[in-house]
Amino acid sequence: MSLSRAPRGLLLTAGALAAALTLTACSGGSNGTSGGGGNTNFVTNTGGIESVAKGERKAPKEIAGETLDGERLDVADLKGKVVVLNVWGSWCGPCRAEAKHFTKTAKDLAPKGVAFVGINTRDPNKQPALAFEKDYGVPYPSLYDPVGELVLNGFPKGTLNPQAIPSTVVLDREGKIAARALTALNEEQLRTMIDPLLAEK
Repeated sequence: MSLSRAPRGLLLTAGALAAALTLTACSGGSNGTSGGGGNTNFVTNTGGIESVAKGERKAPKEIAGETLDGERLDVADLKGKVVVLNVWGSWCGPCRAEAKHFTKTAKDLAPKGVAFVGINTRDPNKQPALAFEKDYGVPYPSLYDPVGELVLNGFPKGTLNPQAIPSTVVLDREGKIAARALTALNEEQLRTMIDPLLAEK
């Protein structure tokens, strides 16, 4: 390889790495913006939680695959329930901070028709992720998305898509994207995303 080509190659590699890290970075408190252009009509609450009015929501693309336990899961099958999608990684400090809140809320709200689904990403093998679930007593399944394919391709541009780790996206009973947070959440913040959807007729 000639010296004249090396700097350019390094620059291209560095650029690609920086783009990948934009999603990979563990977020402690970013409000973020949506992944597309156009008139999105998102409403941002003071806690960095964004929501979409009922008549303006869009459905995600297919969010399906194998769980950490090796089972097949398709989020579309949960239509009729409020669905909380949490993007996490075992290596992510803020994910650990919010895990106990998600575990408690998932158990509390399961009888009310709320389903939680994790999307585990950037864990190159399942063992650390399975240990994370065991440590925190996570009662719900997580799709295994080691390279971030579901995170990047499961949400249409211009919607409230996950852009950081952790991210939380809540679907209404029709399976449409209703709310998003790009930061670690406590139980109270999580409930502010879910409760309005439970109250919808």
